[in-house]
Amino acid sequence: MRTACAKGTLKVDPKTILLIKEEKVPKGNPLEVSKIAAIQAAKNTAQIIPYCHNLSIDHLDINFELNENAICVTTTVKTIHKTGVEMEALTSCSVAILTLYDMLKMIDETMEISSIKLAKKKGGKSDFKQYFKTPPKAAVLVMSDSVTSGKKSDESGRLIVNKLKSEYIDVIDYKIIPDDFEEIKNHLKKYADSMKVDIVLTTGGTGFSPRDITPEAMKEIIEREIPGIPEALRAFGQERTPFSMLSRGKAGLRGKTLIINLPGSKGGVEDSLDSLFPAILHSLKTIQGFDHDIKKERVEIK
Repeated sequence: MRTACAKGTLKVDPKTILLIKEEKVPKGNPLEVSKIAAIQAAKNTAQIIPYCHNLSIDHLDINFELNENAICVTTTVKTIHKTGVEMEALTSCSVAILTLYDMLKMIDETMEISSIKLAKKKGGKSDFKQYFKTPPKAAVLVMSDSVTSGKKSDESGRLIVNKLKSEYIDVIDYKIIPDDFEEIKNHLKKYADSMKVDIVLTTGGTGFSPRDITPEAMKEIIEREIPGIPEALRAFGQERTPFSMLSRGKAGLRGKTLIINLPGSKGGVEDSLDSLFPAILHSLKTIQGFDHDIKKERVEIK
């Protein structure tokens, strides 16, 4: 769910306000016409602004406030979509004011559009952003025979490290190991039991080849499986590539450590990280009991 609110002001002569209230404007009721124009503008923003997406609008509200020498317009737009509705709100507000201007220009030559601005917005991933006073600790584990042998360089692990750092998470360990069952188990147990990290992200070993044994190793060491996380990763990825359904990655808890398997490919990791963050960080609140250590902030322009 995303919401955006825009506000604009049209300065007019005080006599114009009286004519509107007395319904004596020659072209008819400017507020009613302006409201219809604002609704049409919001629904057709993508046809006007080249880089805007064509999206459905779930709620649209247009309000007018008549002051002594100004008409204040407020437009509120809501949608459930992957992109925000700031431009729809701003376009709606702009067209509402322009319509008022058009209908009143014959009786008022002093009019001035003084401002059109985004008043507030909320929704989308930013609503789930978590802020930590003490950064959570993380480890990144790359399982790859070819990277370990030096046949290719690691890109996926580095992507994960950079993403974690961008979320203000302290990456205290980053390792590249071969696809070895016991070695995978031992590293995961060390992260959870000895190092007590908050979150472990692995990459590699989730496919169908004989050496892809990460899910099997995970099954041996996690104490509580979390099926919803890999289901969400696969669903997110499936909208972008038909191969996402082939991932066998798991997610689960060992003690208070959250362990999540990501695919080995660079593209698969990128999609998985986009799906996970920032919402996955909310889980640390419940796992670690950080109730007083996390401040949730909604992106809001006041």
